[in-house]
Amino acid sequence: MKKISVWLSILVLTGTLARAQDTATQQQLDKLSGQLQDVQDALRLQDQRIAALERQIGELRDKVNTPAPVNDYASNADLKKLAEQLQDVDRKRADDHEVILAQLEKLSKAVAVAPPPPRQPARTTKTEDTPPADVPQKGYYYEVKQGDNLGLIIKAYREQGVKVTKSQIIKANPKMNPDVLIPGKKIFIPDASAK
Repeated sequence: MKKISVWLSILVLTGTLARAQDTATQQQLDKLSGQLQDVQDALRLQDQRIAALERQIGELRDKVNTPAPVNDYASNADLKKLAEQLQDVDRKRADDHEVILAQLEKLSKAVAVAPPPPRQPARTTKTEDTPPADVPQKGYYYEVKQGDNLGLIIKAYREQGVKVTKSQIIKANPKMNPDVLIPGKKIFIPDASAK
């Protein structure tokens, strides 16, 4: 009976070991199956990339093998013709230059021989810069500068001893807009005390 119990315990132990080995083997198989699936996915991605690269290479090959349009380049004959045209234009330019010089020489001789035009007496006319008759004729002309306004101009003249008011300047310059002074324009600054 001892033999039977030993055999029985060996059989039970062997069965238990076999089941344990089956579980470990199953886990290894599952792990290998997962890794195999990852490798297959990676291969699929590689195949897609290779197909895309093959398409790009095909497109590039088509572009390289496509002949350029006939009008896209100039032949040696075209370049020679262009060079001849440029030389012709340069010859015409030189001829025109000589004609212009000859005409200038004729004009300079004609001007040297011609009598000077008669002098006409100077006319005195009232201009925009001349102050009106009812404003004192003594004073100063001031050329307006960028950023000037009547207040600044009056202040500057008062610092120099000229007693002038805004209304006197406006009266002396009837065409002037006192709010918008134009740079470069001359205005009359009356000075009643000037001699």
